[in-house]
This record gives sequence, C-alpha cells and structure tokens, in this order.
Amino acid sequence: MPIENHRRVAANLLKCGVTRVRIMDAKAVLEALTREDIRGLIKNGSIVKVQKKGTTKALSKKIKRQKARGRRFGTGSKKGKQGARAPPKERHIRRIRGMRKSLNDLKVKKELSMDDYRLLYRRVKGGVFRSKRHLLTYIAENKLRIKKK
Repeated sequence: MPIENHRRVAANLLKCGVTRVRIMDAKAVLEALTREDIRGLIKNGSIVKVQKKGTTKALSKKIKRQKARGRRFGTGSKKGKQGARAPPKERHIRRIRGMRKSLNDLKVKKELSMDDYRLLYRRVKGGVFRSKRHLLTYIAENKLRIKKK
C-alpha cells in the first residue's frame, strides 16, 4: 500500500487535511496495513498532526507601541476631515477651558483686577480670542496685568 494512502487514512483519523499529517517514521508506517495499525502509530508518535498556522499579533503590537509614542499620525495616515478626527465642538471646549484656566490663574495670583477678569471672561465666551496665546498677548498689549511690588 503506497504511503499516500496511509497519509489519507491518518488524516481521516486525525480529523484534519492530508497536508497537516507528518510522518516521522516512514518504515513503520509502510508496514501498517489496517486503520488500527495507523491508530497505534498515531499514539506512539510516528504520525503527528501539524498545528495550524495562526495570525501573529507581533506586527499589530509593534504598531500599537509606535502609536503610543506618537508615530504613524502623519498626513499620509489621516482619513476623514479634520472635524472627523477631532470634532469642532471638542476643539472649542478645549480652547475655551484653556483660556478660562489661564484667566483664573491670573486672578488667583492677583495679576488681574476683578473688573478686567470679568471683561476678559465675557470676551473669551464671545469668541473674541483665537487661542490662549492670543488672549495673553492681548493682556500684555493692553497692560491689563498688575505688576507685583
């Protein structure tokens, strides 16, 4: 009986494809005549079932580590509009909170008078300033900051 037949019978017994059957001891396998003989060879390790190849997570883990370091976010990797990546409302909230926090810090340090604070707070709310830097330059240009003695 040719070895291909042994391989086919072994595949049937192991419940796998013919390509996943490995024959370790060809001589012993050629001597086998019945399914029972092949079962014995499977038991003693002359015929083994090769493990299926899986998908490795190594590359995805590497990419995840790179993204954690801030890589892979260049212009070529971007999909969708700017508003899709960071919604306009979210950006607005971040900007306003930053400006309000800096105003509050100046108020707590007594570097802004209460009147100036209220005025600037309302202007921040009204969208007069583009950014925190814009707000601070406005304060400097208009000499609203109170100098410590």
